[in-house]
Amino acid sequence: MAGIIDEKLNELKIVLPMQPAPVANYVGFVRTGRLLFVSGQLCFAEGILVAKGKLGNQLTVEQGQAAARASAINLLAQVKAAIGDLDKVNRVVRLGGFINSTPEFFGASTVMNGASDLMVAIFGEKGRHARTASCVPVLPADAAIEVEGIFEVS
Repeated sequence: MAGIIDEKLNELKIVLPMQPAPVANYVGFVRTGRLLFVSGQLCFAEGILVAKGKLGNQLTVEQGQAAARASAINLLAQVKAAIGDLDKVNRVVRLGGFINSTPEFFGASTVMNGASDLMVAIFGEKGRHARTASCVPVLPADAAIEVEGIFEVS
């Protein structure tokens, strides 16, 4: 029987991908008590970067938001791998976003709305969270965005 969050994902036409093993000396997530820390997720969908390059140069804010949404979907796939059932998420506590951008780009918070809006669409009020959005000069594979998260789980 599908849970409430699985039904919401289905309604939004979101299929969570299988997560590849980490490519370096880290793990995809760590649980300590009721907190689940999820490593940064790049903006892959079906093995291809949704957006590659820099915001403020090659990419628009809208492309960045789509990339943030893809990263958030990958974040949720890690959460599901960690706890098995997304209905066990009590709260999205914090998201951190790293935006590959030019030094003149000032739209990091708007780009991160792609991830934040998705969390609220899926979890409702439990999806509202604290957040950071930082511009960086480069990300792995020249990805446009990387998103990490902290979740309270049962």
